[in-house]
Amino acid sequence: MDLTLKAVDLSWEDGCNIIVGQSHFIKTIEDIPEILATSVPGIQYGLAFCEASGPCLIRTEGTDSDLIDQAVACAQKVAAGHTFFLILRNCYPINVLDRIKACPEVVHLFAATANELQLVVASTDQGNGIIGAIDGFAPKGVESDSDKADRKSLLRTIGYKLG
Repeated sequence: MDLTLKAVDLSWEDGCNIIVGQSHFIKTIEDIPEILATSVPGIQYGLAFCEASGPCLIRTEGTDSDLIDQAVACAQKVAAGHTFFLILRNCYPINVLDRIKACPEVVHLFAATANELQLVVASTDQGNGIIGAIDGFAPKGVESDSDKADRKSLLRTIGYKLG
């Protein structure tokens, strides 16, 4: 059996975030939309789930056809069974991650980001599997006092910290 590794670049709409995960059951394609609808009213998203047996289809749901198409494009590039690609608009992953992690069939989350993203994909004769994520870029240094002040200001400006 041969094993190959490759980095797969993913892309999606600027200003959106992506969550990439692994799940063990087709039920995920209905459970994640229910989680989203009850977590963030009016959420906009596209979801693609790669079925790993039977017809092995990419199953889709979402509120926006462009976001669904982008999620499908990511799923097609990676082509790994039992993975899902969720693209969010006007919502941050922090708003839904706890509930997605608590979904009974979700096994693992690889990334939740708006950064440039590469997935490390292993391939065998059986198929592909995600083994890791490269999220953004390497650190360029350690934050200064000014950088700390900027970070604290940002978190308060976007409403994730008080006063």
